Amino acid sequence: MNKSIETLLNDQIKYEANASMHYMGMASWADAAGYNGIAEFFYAQSEEEREHMTKLIKFVNERGGKVIVPAVEKAKDSYSSLNELFEDFLKSEMFVTEQINHVIYECLNKKDYNVHNFMQWYVTEQLEEEAVARTLLDKLNIIGDDKSGHYMFDRDINAIATSVDMEE
Repeated sequence: MNKSIETLLNDQIKYEANASMHYMGMASWADAAGYNGIAEFFYAQSEEEREHMTKLIKFVNERGGKVIVPAVEKAKDSYSSLNELFEDFLKSEMFVTEQINHVIYECLNKKDYNVHNFMQWYVTEQLEEEAVARTLLDKLNIIGDDKSGHYMFDRDINAIATSVDMEE
């Protein structure tokens, strides 16, 4: 495995691990604030990011690379509003997309088509993740500060997110 690509994949492993813990912090905040539906959504997102990390670890190992299991950054544990929470969610997904695009770019430059092909799954996944994040934030922007709207959003978040995934 090309060493610079291996380094980028190890960086991606770290980004996925950090995203997992970031979403765990979001879930915990939502849980403590009484938003059980939102908490379940972010607990599931956290697990999904951990699975993305594991998939990368297995791939690097299968290709004879050296995996560096990262320490994770402290997750943010306080938000002033649901909008701030979901703005942070979208920003996080956009960051991960940017990093994946960088890996893809370097794969093409180094003519590492095996890694490029493997990373296409992540490209597709990020398209879906960003669409879900944008849709949820759009819904919250429509709701504004309406408490009953927040209640219904919390109740319906997983149905909303699933409907966006099905459109893809």
